[in-house]
Amino acid sequence: MSYKENKRKYIKQYKKDNIKRIPLEVTKEKYEEIKDHASSHNESVNGFIKRAIDNTIKEDIENDLQE
Repeated sequence: MSYKENKRKYIKQYKKDNIKRIPLEVTKEKYEEIKDHASSHNESVNGFIKRAIDNTIKEDIENDLQE
């Protein structure tokens, strides 16, 4: 097996073992809004969504502690 084939196999196995995809449906207009916002902050759409999730979780935890 060549180096490229081994690398491809390794990446595929890594993703299978460690990555969970989350399908997300949004309207085309909402996608454009997200894309424009992410681009204006030098982020990919994926990076922006991950950051938004992390920030929301952090905010929720902080709010839960204040209750």
